[in-house]
Amino acid sequence: MSATLLVQIVSSFAAAAVPLLGPILTQRWNLPPESIGYVSSAVSIGICWCLACGGPMLDHHGPIRTLQIGLAAMCLGLILLSQPIAILGFAGALVLGLGTAPNNPAGSTMLMRTAPPTHRNLIFSIRQAGVPLGGTIAGLSVAPAVIGLGFTHTIWLIAAIVLLSLLAVQPFQKRLDVERGAANRRWALMFLSPSALRRAAEVIRSHPTLPLLTGMGISFSVAQTSVQAFTATYLVTQHGKSLAEAGCFMAVLLAASTVSRIALGWLADRWRRGLLLLGLLLLAASAAVVLLVWSATGPSWALYGSVAFIGATSLGWNGVYMAELARLAPPTQIGDVTSAANLFGFTGSFCGPLIFAFIASRTASFDWPYLLVAAQLAACGIFVLWRRSWR
Repeated sequence: MSATLLVQIVSSFAAAAVPLLGPILTQRWNLPPESIGYVSSAVSIGICWCLACGGPMLDHHGPIRTLQIGLAAMCLGLILLSQPIAILGFAGALVLGLGTAPNNPAGSTMLMRTAPPTHRNLIFSIRQAGVPLGGTIAGLSVAPAVIGLGFTHTIWLIAAIVLLSLLAVQPFQKRLDVERGAANRRWALMFLSPSALRRAAEVIRSHPTLPLLTGMGISFSVAQTSVQAFTATYLVTQHGKSLAEAGCFMAVLLAASTVSRIALGWLADRWRRGLLLLGLLLLAASAAVVLLVWSATGPSWALYGSVAFIGATSLGWNGVYMAELARLAPPTQIGDVTSAANLFGFTGSFCGPLIFAFIASRTASFDWPYLLVAAQLAACGIFVLWRRSWR
């Protein structure tokens, strides 16, 4: 768990630094500020690409070596991003996404082998808590680093931290990479295979509950990325909050998510009904989004409470979700199932904010897109509870 948690925190820290450096990146490339959205899309494309095609790499090398290959790719991506040429920067964002993607399938494979069943959800959730923790560290440290060291040296410092984490997990490699899947020396060529989506769909159909669980992941992903992408802008542009206040609200959002992921993992282990918990969490997340819209014009204490609630629900689901994917997957396909489910989840992460932005531009308000996000969460939660698939 220490190895996977370290890699999760460092990877999230490096990935979260990119949007924080957005104004500097676009200025260096002589592009308008909104072009940072295309950089984020390039990262998402890289993640989806690796999730669709990276299964043979995990089988061939084992989880630790796969994580190390991902960290090396992140280093390369950061170096390319530091260049003052836009095309190299976008290539760097794509490579950064390729390097980030192995975290979930490789980490799930390791933890499923080693975690005791009575604490599996808690252990998975502790690892997933590294995501908002890494983002919080980036939010607190990247801007001061740029002021003190300059842009280029900050990028190189982040790359050096990623490289150190690559070396730090090497002692685990021999012990944890003993059990591998089928060796495939042509694994790199699979990244050029056009049948990746078909294979991912076939993997999801390997268990009757996996399609439903994958649909839940897509619904949560739409909500999570929309909340993270637009909440600060929503509070500043529509409700007159300052940038400093918006930063405090986002810090509360991420802190609540970190605590919630661990607490929900503990609860799932005690309750032993992870699917039921996720179904109820969909309804709670829907209510949290509605509460955010309702409280945005109210007193600060109410808004802080709603932001914490939305962080705990719409961002707190990941650990229990990953543990359920690993539990339902055939033992030899844990990495493949996790990759396939996350691939479909990241399509929701990619499409959700685009649809949100389109509706916001049409209605000249963020309220309607938020309410539609809440509606799809509620619809998915009701469907899951109706199916009673946790029994």
